[in-house]
Amino acid sequence: MTDLICIGAIAGAFGVRGEVRLKSFTATPDDIATYGPLTTQDGARDFRVTLTGQTTNALTARLSGVSTREEADALRGTQLFVARDRLPSLPDDEYYHADLIGLEVVDTGGTTLGRVKAVLNHGASDILEIHGPGLKSSVLLPFTRAAVPTVDLGAGRIVADPPEGLFD
Repeated sequence: MTDLICIGAIAGAFGVRGEVRLKSFTATPDDIATYGPLTTQDGARDFRVTLTGQTTNALTARLSGVSTREEADALRGTQLFVARDRLPSLPDDEYYHADLIGLEVVDTGGTTLGRVKAVLNHGASDILEIHGPGLKSSVLLPFTRAAVPTVDLGAGRIVADPPEGLFD
């Protein structure tokens, strides 16, 4: 598990006074402003977030230390992180995406299928992207209780019961 969790990203400038378009990866998008200063992955910069509104597919916000459109636009693509200990604890059947990435995936018989490369969400539910040496390309596994009956973070593995033919 990593000490930093990505909870948002800067999508570019909004307006001419240094505001940014902010994509929030929190369950409730407005919560991104409640975790205190957010930092870049390398820790070189940190920002206090003040939400100012919404736009298509993003929030609008002011970031401390950013006062011009040029400064805001230069931050496009910057991911924003928070220390894990500032995030709420999750119920037993919920996981932070960062905790799933890299876990070994085995089938119900114990055969290794690969590792979680990414966790995708296209609106309906999460999908695990599985990559492994025996696979010609990545496999997309629905992250449902039926397809993924067990997640064992302590052991660093996921037990999957994939639909027939998915890993052939």
